[in-house]
Amino acid sequence: MYYEIKRMYLQGRSVSKISKDVGCNRRTVKKYLSMDDGEFESFLQTQSVRQKVLLAYEDFVHKRLVQFRDTSAAQMHDWLKEAHEDFPRVDPKTIFNFVKWVRHRHNLPYEPAGRDYQPVEETPYGLQAQVDFGEYKLRSGNGKQTKVYFFTLVLSRSRFKYVWFSDRPFTTDLAIQGHEKAFGYIGGMPHEIVYDQDKVFISNENSGDIILTERFRNYVGEQGFKLHFCRKSDPESKGKVENVVGYVKRNFLYNRTFYDLEALNQQAVKWLERTANKLEHGFTKKAPQDELAIERPFLAPFDPLPPATPPLRYHSVRKDNTISWKSNLYSLPLGTYKGRGTQVAVRNEENHLVITDTGNRELCRHIVFLGTGKKIINSNHKRDRHIGLDGFIEELCRSSGSSENLLRFVSLIRDDKPRYLRDQLIILKQTVDDVEEKAVARALAFCIDQGISSANDLRILAMKYHNAGILPEEIMLPSLNPLSGSLPHQALLQPQVSSIDDYQYILTHSNASKK
Repeated sequence: MYYEIKRMYLQGRSVSKISKDVGCNRRTVKKYLSMDDGEFESFLQTQSVRQKVLLAYEDFVHKRLVQFRDTSAAQMHDWLKEAHEDFPRVDPKTIFNFVKWVRHRHNLPYEPAGRDYQPVEETPYGLQAQVDFGEYKLRSGNGKQTKVYFFTLVLSRSRFKYVWFSDRPFTTDLAIQGHEKAFGYIGGMPHEIVYDQDKVFISNENSGDIILTERFRNYVGEQGFKLHFCRKSDPESKGKVENVVGYVKRNFLYNRTFYDLEALNQQAVKWLERTANKLEHGFTKKAPQDELAIERPFLAPFDPLPPATPPLRYHSVRKDNTISWKSNLYSLPLGTYKGRGTQVAVRNEENHLVITDTGNRELCRHIVFLGTGKKIINSNHKRDRHIGLDGFIEELCRSSGSSENLLRFVSLIRDDKPRYLRDQLIILKQTVDDVEEKAVARALAFCIDQGISSANDLRILAMKYHNAGILPEEIMLPSLNPLSGSLPHQALLQPQVSSIDDYQYILTHSNASKK
């Protein structure tokens, strides 16, 4: 075994693969790989002369194994402690190895409790199907492992199969969805379906009294098929679908690369068509798809349930009016973000991401992007500022009687404050809405005449006209610029100026005194 492990490792096999092929623990494989030939020889010598700590209890263990061949090492450990008060404290692994050694020494292999089997007659066409679930880990494109879950259904007579994958564990709703897809794929419903006692279908079981989950009970009542549940821990009573689960893992999933769930389900349908349902079955020697043509008339007609409204999922809106959904960013109309805590509802409808507000009013929809790390932006969500501002100005002109002066004033603002034009227009609109038209007209004429390009100044001026009827020449301009208008008295003061001759005289006499 030592040299075989070394040979397989040199061929590039992993520790897990070697462990599976040679039938020993991974830790043993690692230990042998860490040794050279000399260390291995020394290890063998220590094994041959090593004394067993529990050798004194060999006779006790031997007698119990003769009487109860299927005794586990854990049970034997308890019996040893019960029968011997001075039994040493040892690791459970030591007990396991000792019991294994006694079995080998006295030829007492483990014999599980037997079960008698008898052949079962083939079920009639259309009568029965079997359902089960499975899970498997696939390598994804980035080298990481992704666990997938799958639903399987097989018709008991024709062996026609269906499989459907999910990226999350199956719930009652997902299982119902799997049934609907399977019935649609087959083109009918069996009259009875066999299940495990799975919590997806059963909420409680008491000595044969089975209580179904509410959702599954309602579904069975609507579709009208009968149920048969196996006893607990008895998978062999639905061996056909158990074989299908293993077949899916070995033939379809083994060494397959996972890209995304939609691609995996498409690949599964193609596999069913070219292999699982097309090849001749090992027992019946007939192709399941050929047998389905015979069985389909015996199936109950399938009437699909109306699609349930997908549950709403709420997502927080980011500052840039986007949401994050499955590692992608999707744009929203400008103004959706109303501050911290803004949320929208999201649902997936036939590969379209539908986004609504909390009142269920649709805001927008996007085609779902299958990859990750992408920004999906609707061009309608990009603000065309030029068109928007022009529309704003047109609306202002329609609401004002001085449209000509208003346009000239807006032109002054656009030249002086182009970056703040929208903010200025908002203030201007508030002024037009709040102040009487005559006051606004007088204020506009005055601002244009004085070259004032501030909507705030216009508003102050219009409010003064509105409140007191003050003449333009009596209004003091807001001193936003201290150099505008007449100069203040302090600005006319002249500072005292020293004569350069005074500094020359000081320097000349200072040098003469040093000499």
